[in-house]
Amino acid sequence: DLSLEECAKHLAQVSGELLESLDYEPLSEPISYINSKGERWSSTVEDILTHIVIHSAYHRGQIASDLRAEGHEPAYTDYIHAVRQRFVE
Repeated sequence: DLSLEECAKHLAQVSGELLESLDYEPLSEPISYINSKGERWSSTVEDILTHIVIHSAYHRGQIASDLRAEGHEPAYTDYIHAVRQRFVE
């Protein structure tokens, strides 16, 4: 229910926090954090990064499904294709 601007602000905050944890912790070390439900957890940086990749794919699928259900063609989000087309460096 966030606006595009609110999403961008939240993404910048979360990305900054994640990058800070990468600067100070080896990937195999646990870090403590509070999830979106306000619960405290501890996970390794490696596990958190793996979760982010897998969970983002889940949401891309949800969005694509919703768009198709409304008669639209979803964006092509294949990473390797984006790299080959030099959309990602």
